[in-house]
Amino acid sequence: MTMKKSLTIISILLGHVCTIMAQTGVADSKLSGTIIGTAMFVNYDNNQASTTVNTRECAFDGDLTTYLATYDRSYTWVGLDLGEPHVITRIGWAPPNRSRAGERVMLGVMEGANNPDFMDALPLHIITEPGVAKQMSYVDVKCSKGFRYVRYVSPSDMRCNIGELEFYGHVGVGDSSQLYRLTNLPVVSIHTENNVEPYDKVHDINALITIISDKDKKLRTDTGVVRLRGNGSLNFPKKPYRIKFNQKHRVLDAPAKAKKWTLVNNYGDKTLMRNLLALELSRDFDMPYTPYAQSVDVLLNGEYKGNYQLSDHIDVKKNRVELVDTLEEGHENSEDLTAYLVEVDARASTEACWFKSAKGTPMTVHYPDDDEITPEQKAYIESNYNRMEANWEEYLDLNTFLRHFFVGELSGNTDTYWSVYMYKHRENDTVFTGPVWDFDLAFENDNRTYPINSKSDYVYRSGGSVTGYMRTFVDNIVVRNTAAQTRMREIWEEARQDRINERHLIAYVDSLEELLQQSQKLNFLRWPILDQVVHQNYAAAGSYEAEVQVIRRYLTERLQWMDQKLGYTYIDDIAATELDLSQPYQVYHLTGQPCATNFRRLPAGIYIVRQGQNAKKVRIR
Repeated sequence: MTMKKSLTIISILLGHVCTIMAQTGVADSKLSGTIIGTAMFVNYDNNQASTTVNTRECAFDGDLTTYLATYDRSYTWVGLDLGEPHVITRIGWAPPNRSRAGERVMLGVMEGANNPDFMDALPLHIITEPGVAKQMSYVDVKCSKGFRYVRYVSPSDMRCNIGELEFYGHVGVGDSSQLYRLTNLPVVSIHTENNVEPYDKVHDINALITIISDKDKKLRTDTGVVRLRGNGSLNFPKKPYRIKFNQKHRVLDAPAKAKKWTLVNNYGDKTLMRNLLALELSRDFDMPYTPYAQSVDVLLNGEYKGNYQLSDHIDVKKNRVELVDTLEEGHENSEDLTAYLVEVDARASTEACWFKSAKGTPMTVHYPDDDEITPEQKAYIESNYNRMEANWEEYLDLNTFLRHFFVGELSGNTDTYWSVYMYKHRENDTVFTGPVWDFDLAFENDNRTYPINSKSDYVYRSGGSVTGYMRTFVDNIVVRNTAAQTRMREIWEEARQDRINERHLIAYVDSLEELLQQSQKLNFLRWPILDQVVHQNYAAAGSYEAEVQVIRRYLTERLQWMDQKLGYTYIDDIAATELDLSQPYQVYHLTGQPCATNFRRLPAGIYIVRQGQNAKKVRIR
């Protein structure tokens, strides 16, 4: 081998070694820069604010016996201005040298940014182990992007207490080929202008919103606004949010391209999956539109907020509530604009555009929008809804109403008729029901209706929250109308023999439990309520696994309860069977009623066939 070839090989090998060392942090030295961060500190001797004691310099002095302690308790931080972008490959930290040392850094977040206000910050690491006072802990960073500014953001309500902080890396702008996520779920990171925390559901706060997904390699960042959302959920310590991008985006794998999205907090649902499971029921019952939802981890101004569901905002849009409502340009305010989206809403009186129906049901108007609806349009909507309410057999779409009813009753949702979305297209007078929404109290999670399966009647008639005229309205359909009851049994039979069965639903619960394992652990570190009764919980199961088991047990019992209530006999395991058609056989509906002695004129569906002593369930296509 020539000397030239040998040197070339050695050079290539050294290049690979240097790359590996840089990626692991071995070759990178500890970085230094200008110390930045929260400027007011606390003197624990008198518990007073100070500018000279426990300062941010203590976090970088190399002395494990000193520590930083900020005066404010939340959204406090300390970091470095490195002067130019660096790819961070390793971080070290030590808890403060004082009582509850490890507790004070648990869920602390490391971030990197290229703007001094950290609006464009991305997460580098979240601390999930307490560490030991006067002892450094280290972690390799899995983020290939370069940052000029790096910082440590303290956990909520814990002051910024840290003994020592070290960043390692090398100069470079890097790239976005490798990004950091807190768990296996996507991350939604929101940074607001001037670090303002959203405080109500009226005022929008300017923000930069970042979503990291797709195996840590997909980054979506855009400006927008954030505010609080919801009604009862606003009272929880873990707040719900609505985000609005300045441009339309198709986030994650959502069907809709839109500006508005919701972050559902699921505080009282300790399984973190009840809404997701109810949306699966909506799909199983073939509702025309099922809202998109995906579990995510949420950061706000660098502070970990917990596990949320990034969901559609319920509005009129392609791949959401799609309304046929086309008018020529320049006629948007015509009273001919007769499509609408409304909500039976117990809290409607707090909304900008609402009315009370002729029979006393409070209604919120969601479309047309508050700032666009004309008095003529509002009057038309109220009149049209009153007409449907008084004559539902002519104007209500029974198919969507009953499917919505089944999602509510199968899930045991206490609030089904506390809040119901309904909509109408411009092209006809039919009022449709949907989409389904808000199931944090469903699947046996409400002390006012527990135990649901011991009741002899539907939830809405047995303690469920019902507003206005809705109990009578529903009774008129599902209790008093023979034709509607027949259609109910047909819909139930169709769904029961497809995906509304224990095998499918329990498997779906199992898959959600596996998906949420990492995130639920972080969530309940942040919100340690597994042993507490919160919201309307009837009991605290004590562990995440026990909470999920409540749902499994409930579903098994509820399917049987619904079968019995509807007079339906469920037979599992559809068999592809060969019949001796030369011999007599009897065909039955799944309800047990005989329907034919041959298959020749039977419509497609599932039937029970008895020939001699053998009975099998068969599908006719």
